[in-house]
Amino acid sequence: MFSPRVALASLSGKSDAEWAMAGAEHAGAAFLGGIALDEETRSAARKLVSRDRTEFLPDDPIEFVDDQLERLSETPIRPGFNVRSATLSPIREVAEVCRKHDAIVEINAHCRQDEMCATGAGQSLLHHPDRLCEQVRVANKAGATVGVKLRTEVSGVDLPELCRRVTDMGAAVIHVDAMDSEHVIADIAETTDCFLIANNGVRNEATVLEYLEHGADAVSVGRPSDRPEILSRVRRATDEWFAEVVV
Repeated sequence: MFSPRVALASLSGKSDAEWAMAGAEHAGAAFLGGIALDEETRSAARKLVSRDRTEFLPDDPIEFVDDQLERLSETPIRPGFNVRSATLSPIREVAEVCRKHDAIVEINAHCRQDEMCATGAGQSLLHHPDRLCEQVRVANKAGATVGVKLRTEVSGVDLPELCRRVTDMGAAVIHVDAMDSEHVIADIAETTDCFLIANNGVRNEATVLEYLEHGADAVSVGRPSDRPEILSRVRRATDEWFAEVVV
């Protein structure tokens, strides 16, 4: 899917093409965004901005995605774009753009902000697996490589079973914010054959090895993704792990 097996995880309103370029020396993939695609999620994003959260709110979100991915065309990193939508049409459009750039379209079933969940996007999709599966199906039909970003520790959600369902619908990548439930990575790895990225607290060799030993195929770095010294440690630990596995 990408190499080295370190990804930069999206930070809403901060993760753009320049951010991805800055981390490209240490990472094999960068998930830009997240970005709200339709009026429902854009309205929610504006409410988030009003209480001092950062969000991308371009006039045309699809054009913005296209432009950002084009800027990365000469950068040796595989891009992805984390997207949020309450409706299907923008998912289809953004997937077509991602396909053109060989980018991963990452469906956001992760954002837990109340305003976003109220639209039916973000973490609320974990409680509505049929809607999440339909978003994956539409993106997959558009020809894009499809990923899903989700989180553990959501009450009432059987995450391994949900991951099985979305991979059956065409998701090739599962990106898991493991919170304090690293063992769920092993459960998902046993349930699906998707490319599994583990996220949350990845800072050093110990945190990298914990996730890889649980069956992750890659790790991702979130908040410290702009700190080269951390990215360098994470890449070194990841490279060493997979070198030993190959041997």
